[in-house]
Amino acid sequence: MSTSKTANRYDEDFKRTLVNLYQPAGKSQSTLCKEYGVSATALVRWIKQYSTVETDDGQVLTAKQVKELQKRNAQLEEELLILKKAIAIFTPHSNND
Repeated sequence: MSTSKTANRYDEDFKRTLVNLYQPAGKSQSTLCKEYGVSATALVRWIKQYSTVETDDGQVLTAKQVKELQKRNAQLEEELLILKKAIAIFTPHSNND
């Protein structure tokens, strides 16, 4: 960890360590901020950035990866809706329907 006049700069390992200390039933945010001299804003940002989620199949995803997957899912749902509408337009309907 290096310090400059304007702001503290923390390396990625330090950030991940604090997030791991916070996660499942770990230390509170206020405790970590006091013990390590980081701002609450920075810690919250790191928690959002480095927190992980384990899927049912054991795969571990970061918050960033989850957000990307949500964005991709929304895009695919929109494309599916467009394709359903196109099928409805181009599929001939019989008079018996």
